[in-house]
This record gives sequence, structure tokens and C-alpha cells, in this order.
Amino acid sequence: MKLYFSPAACSLAPHILLREAGLAFSLEKVDTAHHTFGGGQDYLQINPKGQVPLLELADGTRLSEGPVIAQYIADTAGDLGLMPAAGSLARYRVMEWQNYVTAELHKSFTPLFHAGLDAAAKSTLKATLRKKLEWLNGQLEGRDFLTGQTFTAADAYLFVVLGWAPFIDLKLADLAHLQAFVQRVAVRPAVRAAMQAEGLSVGGA
Repeated sequence: MKLYFSPAACSLAPHILLREAGLAFSLEKVDTAHHTFGGGQDYLQINPKGQVPLLELADGTRLSEGPVIAQYIADTAGDLGLMPAAGSLARYRVMEWQNYVTAELHKSFTPLFHAGLDAAAKSTLKATLRKKLEWLNGQLEGRDFLTGQTFTAADAYLFVVLGWAPFIDLKLADLAHLQAFVQRVAVRPAVRAAMQAEGLSVGGA
């Protein structure tokens, strides 16, 4: 398999999962600003959406959309920790969190990266995002991870999205359960390896 990625983008989540699952894969870095890869090839020719992640399978089939790629990775590896068995309530809980992260958090961060966003709009959007993260902080009380004590695909996604907070000057230091979650995930070997491979700073012990 080949994962098309951009450093620190949401593609870091499936990158982490590929390593957690122990699957063989290669990486292809994408310049998402210019939609190029591999020294100038047109990324839009293989993914008209122009976004990462994109997972290319051994037969050339390609999958897009991070939460779907996450399910594919876990199912291919047979890793019921990352994604519980189909039809089980535990799986729907992971999917429920995947959906929350993508729809409520990821998409709340996205407009805050736009340089043209005026200060008033940015302030309003950041306040709304902050309220969601305060709620999430409460949900993590007494839990190591989103669904309890087991690291799942949803935790990889949340970890990546929370990592964007410093880039938009969103202060989260007072949200103790979120901070503990980030630190807990950051020291996982697969997470550290994925971040190092993408040239990112690796925190934790």
C-alpha cells in the first residue's frame, strides 16, 4: 500500500494506524498547496479532490477520506482494538467518535487556517471550537482514550487534530484531560515513528 500524505495534516492519522497495525506501506509526500507530488507530478490526476490522505492499494485501487481509510486499515489488519468487529456496538462507538472528530472538530479548525479570515470571524469560530473542546475534555475524565481504556482509530484522529491548536493560537493548557490524552498518545511507538517519518517534532518521554 502507498499512503499519500502531507506532514502534520489529517493524513497523519492513517499513517499512525498503518504503523499501529503493522502493515507494510510506503509514503508519498504531497504538496497540497500546488497539488504536486514526486518531483512535480500532478496530484489532481490521481485524486481530483486534491486532498490527503489517499491510500493506494496493491492493485492500484485508491481510497480517500480519512475515517474510511482508517476502517480499511484496521479491517485489513484484523485489528479489533483499532476498530471493533462489524455489527458490534463497540464499533459504532468508535465510528461515532470518528464522525464527531471529522465533522465537529476537523471542520471547525479548517477555516481558522485561512489567512484572509478577519479577526472578528476568527474570534467567533475559535470560541465555538473552544466550547466543543471543553465538552470533550469532560468526556475524557476517567478514561485513557475516547471509548475507554483501548486506543482506537478515533484516538489517532483526535490526537492529530488537537495538534493543530498551536498553529491557530488556541490555548488548551487548562484542559487537563485533553492534555493527558495528548501526552498518553504521543509516547506510543507507532505515533513517534509516524511523526519522525513526517519530519515532525516528537514530544513525550
